[in-house]
Amino acid sequence: MEPPKNYLIDMDGVLVRGKQAIPGAQDFINRLKERSAKFLVVTNNPLYTQADLAYRLQAIGLNIPSANIFTSAMATALFLNAQRPRGTAFVIGESGLTSALHEIGYIITDHNPEYVVLGETYSYNFEQIAKAVRLVNAGSRFIATNPDPAGPTESGIVPACGAMAALIEKTTGRVPFFVGKPAPLMMRYAMNYLEVHSQNTIMVGDRMDTDIIAGMQAGMDTILVLTGLTAREDLNAYPFRPTLVLDTVADIDPGSGQKLAACL
Repeated sequence: MEPPKNYLIDMDGVLVRGKQAIPGAQDFINRLKERSAKFLVVTNNPLYTQADLAYRLQAIGLNIPSANIFTSAMATALFLNAQRPRGTAFVIGESGLTSALHEIGYIITDHNPEYVVLGETYSYNFEQIAKAVRLVNAGSRFIATNPDPAGPTESGIVPACGAMAALIEKTTGRVPFFVGKPAPLMMRYAMNYLEVHSQNTIMVGDRMDTDIIAGMQAGMDTILVLTGLTAREDLNAYPFRPTLVLDTVADIDPGSGQKLAACL
């Protein structure tokens, strides 16, 4: 039997839709565990810690250990630690981001911080954004966890990190460095975290413009599932292709030697 591939798996639109697990998602995770395949749920969501997300997934019937979750907040912390270990940052974000930064020894402060780090929060306010603008203008380096312009809530779409980053960029003229998808850097950090190589790893996602292009640019095979934002008829709008297109993660069988033939 061939050694199993390793999997990086997007969360929203792949394993969950809103507050519901996608049918067959837990069966797919079970098959990965049975085959002893290494896998990570890789999400641009920087709001929650690994434990928070594992608990939220468990509440809807998905048993995914916290160690198998990797967020843009974690990738941002790894990036900062590689750039300037034990540095200082002014942070706009929730516990998922602040905890990740504290864990690498960063000091969170508004007193001459080396970085302004923008994530997502439930309570963006004008004073926070104005302070970030002043600090960036004063020379703090501008980092953002992810470029997503909007995110879904129970009440509808709300501005997300990318939209708030655009506001700060427009005001300061300073372009942020985005760590999360579609940046291949996040894929590299995720593979390093999992201790796997791109040649043996598959990215599974529902979005061509984030998941699939990020996986492709990081050197991985990619699987697009049609349970999220991309429909099959949308594929012709892109100059690149996923390796394989499937209706759902329920169709992925890591133990069958499923061929990743080019999708033409």
